Amino acid sequence: SGEFFRGFLMEKLKERINNKGAHNLIYPFNQIPEPGKMLKIADGIFWVRMSLPFALNHINLWVLEDGDEWVIVDTGVASAEIKSNWRKCFNEDMKSKRVNKVIVTHLHPDHVGLAGWISRKFSAPLYMSRSEYLMCRVLVSDTGREAPEEGMDLYRGAGFTKVQLDSYAERFGGFGRAVSKLPDNYRRLRDREVIKIGNYTWEVVVGSGHCPEHVCLYSKDLKILISGDQVLPKISSNVSVFPTEPLSNPLEDWLDSCHYIKERVPNDVLILPSHNEPFRGLHERLDNLISGHERNLERLLDLCKEPKRAIDVFSVLFKRTISDDVLLMATGESIAHLNCLLLRNLISADKDKNGVIYYKKVL
Repeated sequence: SGEFFRGFLMEKLKERINNKGAHNLIYPFNQIPEPGKMLKIADGIFWVRMSLPFALNHINLWVLEDGDEWVIVDTGVASAEIKSNWRKCFNEDMKSKRVNKVIVTHLHPDHVGLAGWISRKFSAPLYMSRSEYLMCRVLVSDTGREAPEEGMDLYRGAGFTKVQLDSYAERFGGFGRAVSKLPDNYRRLRDREVIKIGNYTWEVVVGSGHCPEHVCLYSKDLKILISGDQVLPKISSNVSVFPTEPLSNPLEDWLDSCHYIKERVPNDVLILPSHNEPFRGLHERLDNLISGHERNLERLLDLCKEPKRAIDVFSVLFKRTISDDVLLMATGESIAHLNCLLLRNLISADKDKNGVIYYKKVL
């Protein structure tokens, strides 16, 4: 789980084959807020950008006016620097007014990391979807544990060497180090639920694939979608298989979610993503993400005319050489694409006597 966090951040930085249309989007803001400062971008909507100590070096967070109080959407990782910048926001731009809700789009530490800290500081309830809250609690509980045999089996099956398996085992168990203690209760967010914040209502739009039950927030009146990692303008969110659910099909979930969001949310909205800059062109971006993954699946199917392991297919999915620091995420995404083809009955999967899985196109 610790390597999950590290790899997740590194992988999201990579330029992906399915991002060719990103340059056609419209970016309406020339200014980016400095850490610890809030930039107003719409009525009652403020943009906060915090630094991250990773190759993906920033995250966008959002502060919403709620009468004389505030609502925070996503929080950054649990680090001294980000805490200090939040304190600056609290004392200056937020004028020491109370935060009454902490909304977290999904479980990844750059989003949920300081949710518990802010929640306790203001006695503000935590709002998350059920799957994200419970999965986050599970991953935090893995902190300090030894790597499970199920994880070793998954990566052995993908074709890892003994050295690579040892590296996975050594790095496992650090997820909770970037997450402050979560509250022991939370307020569940459900798809299509409506929340009133200040003068506006926000509809919950749930996606999946990047994580189990990702919350986006859509305001019809403001024509704004807070998209989290579900829709990003310049990078494609990681869609991976993990040891806890080795036969899952997150890529099909991701593709279904892209279609669903396109149906739920009109094209004329302003998208507030967690990484890169706010943009317009939602439907174009969703179409680009869908077509990019489908092209990757076609290339992968062609590659599997001869038997391939998960680690043999990186060239189809990634432009850059896969280094050790992103090996787990690249492998997880490769397995996600292979599982998708497998569950579409287009390839077969056969395990050899050493537990290594070979995938081959069904003729």
